[in-house]
Amino acid sequence: MDSEYPVYEIPLYTELKYFCKKVHEAYKELKEDLTPYRDDRYYRLAPMRLYSLSKRHFVLVFVVFFICFGLTVFIGIAGPKIIDESTLNVSKLISNNTLKTGPFHLKSPPLSTYNQQLWLTCLIQLSQTDGIEFSKEVDMKVEIKGVMNDASVRNIYNSVHNRSRLLHCGATCDEIIVVHLGYLNYTQYQININFTKLQTMKYNINEIIFTWKVYNPSFSQVEIWFRFVFVVFTFMVTCLFAHSLRKFSMRDWGIEQKWMSILLPLLLLYNDPFFPLSFLMNSWFPGMLDDLFQAIFLCALLLFWLCVYHGIRVQGERKCLTFYMPKLFIVGLLWLSAVTLGIWQTVNELHDPTYQFKVDTGNFQGMKVFFLIVVSLYILYLIFLIVRACSELKNTTYIDLRLKFLTALTFVVLIISITILYLRFGSKVLQDNFVAELSTNYQNSAEFLSFYGLLNFYLYTLAFVYSPSKNARYDSELKDNPAFSMLNDSDDEVIYGSDYEEMPLQNGRAIKASTKYEDETDSD
Repeated sequence: MDSEYPVYEIPLYTELKYFCKKVHEAYKELKEDLTPYRDDRYYRLAPMRLYSLSKRHFVLVFVVFFICFGLTVFIGIAGPKIIDESTLNVSKLISNNTLKTGPFHLKSPPLSTYNQQLWLTCLIQLSQTDGIEFSKEVDMKVEIKGVMNDASVRNIYNSVHNRSRLLHCGATCDEIIVVHLGYLNYTQYQININFTKLQTMKYNINEIIFTWKVYNPSFSQVEIWFRFVFVVFTFMVTCLFAHSLRKFSMRDWGIEQKWMSILLPLLLLYNDPFFPLSFLMNSWFPGMLDDLFQAIFLCALLLFWLCVYHGIRVQGERKCLTFYMPKLFIVGLLWLSAVTLGIWQTVNELHDPTYQFKVDTGNFQGMKVFFLIVVSLYILYLIFLIVRACSELKNTTYIDLRLKFLTALTFVVLIISITILYLRFGSKVLQDNFVAELSTNYQNSAEFLSFYGLLNFYLYTLAFVYSPSKNARYDSELKDNPAFSMLNDSDDEVIYGSDYEEMPLQNGRAIKASTKYEDETDSD
C-alpha cells in the first residue's frame, strides 16, 4: 500500500504547483502591462492622430465641430416647446369676497406619462403699488387628490400640507410654485388650496392666476429619439476608439487616451440608455438614475481636465496619494454636493409635493456657500495647472501641440456653456428654488439639445484626435520603439550609426558608404 502513495500524491502536488506558477506569471504580466514606464521617454507613448494633422486639418476639425453643434441647435429651434401651460383665473370661478383666501378647487388637465412632471404655480396681481418693493410671507394649505382610470378620486396624502411662501412684489409680483410632482401616477389631479395672511395685505388683489405646467408630449418624443441617437453614436465611437488602441499595450497609452477610455463609457451613461423606463413605469427611480449619471459624467469631465494638465508634465509613475487624491477630493466634494441636493429635493418631494428649498433656507444657503467655495477652489487649481503646464512645456514639440489643442477646444466649449446658462437662467442660476424651477426655465428644444449636443460632440472630437491612425502601428514599431529598431539594425549601424552620408548618383543608384569604410580608406 505504501508504494501506491507516490502515484496519487506527486501528480496532485505537481498540478497545484504548476497552477500557482501560472497564476503568479499572469499576475506579473498584468502588473507590468498596467505599470507605466518610469522614465521620460515620450516616444514610448502610443501615437495620436493629433501628431499627423496639419493646420488645414485642425481648422477642418473645428469647422466640423461647429457644424454638428449648430445643426443640433437649429433642429432644436424648429422643435416643439418643452413646457405646455394652461392658466386659470380664479375671478371667473368664485365671488370677489373670497378672492383673497379661497378655497380654490383646481383640476389639472388630462395627463399621460409623456408629460413627465407637473408644476402648479400661482401669480398674484395687485392693484397699483406705486413701484414700492416689499416681501410678505404667505401661508397656504394644500390638499392633493389623484383621479384613477375609473374616475374614482383617491386622497394621495393623508394630511393637508401647510406651507409658507415668501411673496416678493414690486411693479409685479413674482410667481410662486405651489406644487411640484416629479413623476405622474394618475391621469389627473385635484388640488384644493387655501391662502392665509393675504387679508392683511395693504394692497388690493385684482386677480390670482394659477398655471399648470407639464412637459409637452411632442418634446418627450423628441427627447427619446435624440437620446437614442446619441447613445448609438457614443457606442459606435467608443468601439472604434477601443479598436484603434487594441494594437498597443495599455502602459503605452497617453494620459488623454486612458481618460478617453473612461469618459466615453460615462458619456454613454450620461445619454442614459435607461431613459425610456421613465415612460414605462411610474416611479421616481428612472429620474434619480438620470440625475446620478449626469453628475458622475460631469464630475469625471472636471477630473479629466485636472489630471491631463497635471499629468502631461509628469510622464513617470503617478502615485495615487500625491497625484490623484487632491483632485479626487476637490471633485468628490462637487459630486457629493450635487448628488446631495438632488436626493434631498427628491426625497422631500416624495413625502410632500409642496416642499421647496425655501423651507430649509439655512441648510440650503450653507450648501450653496459650500458649493461656491469648492467651485472657486477648483477653478483656481485648474488655472494654476494650465499656466504651469504651458510655461514648462511650451518648447516641447508634441506636448505643446497637445496642450494647445485641448485648451482651445475646451475654452470654446466652456464659453458656449456659460453663454447658454446665462441666456437660460440669467443672474438667478443659484436661486433658492433652483432645483424645482430648473426644468420650467426651458423655452424650446434648442436649449435641451445644445447641452447634450455640445458635450457629445466635444467627446467625439477628442476621441478622433487622440485615436491612432490606421498605420500608426507600423510607424510606432519602425520609428519610435527603440527595442524594435535595435533588433532590425545591423551591427555596423548600431556601432557607427545608421545614417549614410549623401553620395552622388552613379548609373541611377546611390553609392552606399558607411563610416567604417571611410575610416579604413583614410588609414590606407
